[in-house]
Amino acid sequence: MTPTTHLALINASVGDIQGGLGPFLGTWLAQAAQWGPSEVGLVTTIVGFATLALSGPLGALVDRLGRPRLLIAVACAGILVGTLLLLPARSFMAVLAAQFVAAAGGTLVVPAVTALTLGMVGKQAFPKQQGHNQAWNHVGILAAALAISFGTPVMGPSIAFWVLGGLSACAIAAALTTPRHAYNGRRAIGWTEDDPDGTPERSAVLTVLSDRRLLILSAALALFNLANGSMLSLLGQKLVAAGQDGTGWTARYVIVAQAVMIPVALFAGSLADRRGRRQLLLVACAMLPARAILSAFLADPYWLVLAEVLDGVASGVIGVAVPVVVADLTWGSGRTQTALGTVAAVQGVG
Repeated sequence: MTPTTHLALINASVGDIQGGLGPFLGTWLAQAAQWGPSEVGLVTTIVGFATLALSGPLGALVDRLGRPRLLIAVACAGILVGTLLLLPARSFMAVLAAQFVAAAGGTLVVPAVTALTLGMVGKQAFPKQQGHNQAWNHVGILAAALAISFGTPVMGPSIAFWVLGGLSACAIAAALTTPRHAYNGRRAIGWTEDDPDGTPERSAVLTVLSDRRLLILSAALALFNLANGSMLSLLGQKLVAAGQDGTGWTARYVIVAQAVMIPVALFAGSLADRRGRRQLLLVACAMLPARAILSAFLADPYWLVLAEVLDGVASGVIGVAVPVVVADLTWGSGRTQTALGTVAAVQGVG
């Protein structure tokens, strides 16, 4: 297999497992441990804040260690171990610890995969390859969602563990079997490849993170998340209030959005160089008010599919554009993944 085929397998595998059980956590704990929504919410909130705090330091670990293949395998192993620890867990602290291990692994995956991609294809080819990465990422999420949806009636909620375990094993194998020579550590951070003896000094972390452009990007992404994050759940509540099947329609909307993100990611990756990064980000942000207007004034669940198509466009573009812009702003500093992790943390606050 070619190195980019390994990248495709890694991205298709990690897309669904980054959040551990994700939305299935509440279902599992309700059935296996008789937990209520308040307990599940408290665990996810605590873990969410903890992983936000870890996002920047884990990005710094990727920059410093320079071994993204190993870190991808470690991250996926953490996700798998943390999720499997949920099987016997019943107490609050046991569930909290297991979920934290899984979430920390998911937080490490993104900067590690980004570093591996940059070290393989270089800066010039990165936008297009990031588009392919994200497309495969959404393919994996879509395939896992369909497998769980169709497998649940046969195997029950435990199907989520089987799907996650299979994807984790696939990601670990793909990362560890990626040809060693395909990755160049100097290429990954923007240092001259043909001068292995000359090692430039890394930029100071505060110098990189205080870049005004990076701060503006972080603030914009936090506002994007603030506007976008709760819209789907509000749609579900609106449908329930109207007497519709809110859960069923929410699942369909997720599938629609993920399906739309696949071609959008491919298109955004090829468009990033031709039209510029700023235009991509503006298109993504412009989708939010349009989606909000449709969600507010449309009542028919079939017509509301249009709102989720816009969500697919916005999220698909953001997933490609943000790592590309961060790489642009930090290239050669030796701190690209530190910056990416920090930007992700600020975005997550929104």
